[in-house]
Amino acid sequence: MAFTPKTAHFNGHINAVTLGTGDKATVIGGQNVMPFYTFDAAVEHAPKIGIEISDLAGSWTAPGIVDFYAGCTTMAQRAVRAESMPGADFLALHFESADPNGANRSVEDCVADAKAVAEAVSMPIVIMGCKNMEKDGELFSKIAEALQGKNILVMSAKNEDYKTVGASVALAYGQKVGAETADDINLAKQLNIMLKGLSIAPENIVMNIGTAAVGYGYEYVASTLDRVRLAALAQSDADLQMPIIAPVSPDTWGVKESTASEEDEPAWGCQEERAIEMEVSTAAANLTGGADAVIMRHPAAVATIKKFITELV
Repeated sequence: MAFTPKTAHFNGHINAVTLGTGDKATVIGGQNVMPFYTFDAAVEHAPKIGIEISDLAGSWTAPGIVDFYAGCTTMAQRAVRAESMPGADFLALHFESADPNGANRSVEDCVADAKAVAEAVSMPIVIMGCKNMEKDGELFSKIAEALQGKNILVMSAKNEDYKTVGASVALAYGQKVGAETADDINLAKQLNIMLKGLSIAPENIVMNIGTAAVGYGYEYVASTLDRVRLAALAQSDADLQMPIIAPVSPDTWGVKESTASEEDEPAWGCQEERAIEMEVSTAAANLTGGADAVIMRHPAAVATIKKFITELV
């Protein structure tokens, strides 16, 4: 008797969200199967990889990153170089220096950098802030205005400021908005409902439900990803059908395995290799859990995850 494999069919689907414009516009989400379950149905849009470009990238010391961006001194120059990185689908501009508790760089200077990048590249752009809510609120609004028509994604609206960010980013300037919560399916759903309550279309919302470097409480990330994806597909929960983006690099390059020198931890081996492995492991875990896009940093890690995606889709 011939073996007939059973397949799982879901009525629910993940929203397809388009970022950018023109030939290099990219779509995240859109599938109606569990991550990489191509034996159940085709994955219409493979997961995407974004390249982190920080305004503090000049302080990055990993040899592979330093070599790749050799000669680049501005965000725009780094963005042009990153656009050529094999595996890149979009660019994530990270304005860390805007933090009032850090360099406290002005909003005007950050906006000028964002405009310079937008004029120099054709890939979709994602905006990441400094995690200071007041400063980010102003920064997000000004960049959304300056890059109007570029169809960017601005990360992120949170429970405390979703009205301000949602209204200024999505409603006023027609950009995509990120909904950021911390490893809790109920909080993620609630924030999506509140954003939709502002009349923001679901197709303009992308979720950042929280991530962490593997080994640093990642079990909470894994369980949240599973629950969100199952609710979206198996229960057809329209409030959880937004695609998920995971900013992997800021977490993975900040943990001890990545920052401890070989002099301090000689038994751990090459510092750069440790950081790459941490970034690859975390990105792979997010993608197999249900993330539709990951943000990464090191060219070698990007190449590895691109191969991972290509071979599984």
